[in-house]
Amino acid sequence: MSVISNEITTMQNQTAFNKTEVGRTTSSDTSDANMFLTLMLQQLQNQDPTQPTDNTEWLAQLAQYSSLEQMTQMNEGLGDCMAYLSAMYTDMAANAEITQTLSMIGKEVTLKIPGEKEGDDEQVVTGVVTEASFEEGTGKVKVNGEYYSIANIVSIRQDGTSDNVGNNSGSTGDTGKSAA
Repeated sequence: MSVISNEITTMQNQTAFNKTEVGRTTSSDTSDANMFLTLMLQQLQNQDPTQPTDNTEWLAQLAQYSSLEQMTQMNEGLGDCMAYLSAMYTDMAANAEITQTLSMIGKEVTLKIPGEKEGDDEQVVTGVVTEASFEEGTGKVKVNGEYYSIANIVSIRQDGTSDNVGNNSGSTGDTGKSAA
C-alpha cells in the first residue's frame, strides 16, 4: 500500500508543479500532461475502497504517461533537428551558387540577354568572364566590361577553345577557326 501512497504523492507533486508551469508556457503538451495526471489522481481518489484498483493498472497508466512525455520530448527534438537541417540546406545551396559563379572566372561564356521591351530581340554576348560576384541572392559575371546574371548563360567553355558546348544552333557565329 505504501507504493501506491508514494505514487499518489509523486503524481500530486508533479501536477502541482505542472500547474505552476502552465502560466509560464502556452504549450498544449503541458496542458495534456496536466489533464492526464489530474484524471489519474481523480481516479485514485474516487476508487471504491472495497475493491481498489490493481497495481498493474496504475503501472500501465504511469507507463503511458511516461511514453507521452518521451514522445513530446522526441517531437521537440525532431522539430529542432528539422530547423537545423533546413538552415544547413539553405546555406549549402547559397554556397553552391557562389562556388558555381566563382568557377566561371577565366571561362568563355555565351549569354542570351532578353530584350528590355516586349518584342525586342534577344542580344547574344560572348566573352571571357573577368570577374564574378554574388549580389542580391544571385551570381553575376563580368563579361566585356558589363555585369550579367548567371541565369543568362547558355554555354561555357575553356578560354581559347572553339567547342560550343550547350549552344543550340551555332547562332552566335563560328570564329572561323579550322583544324589544319
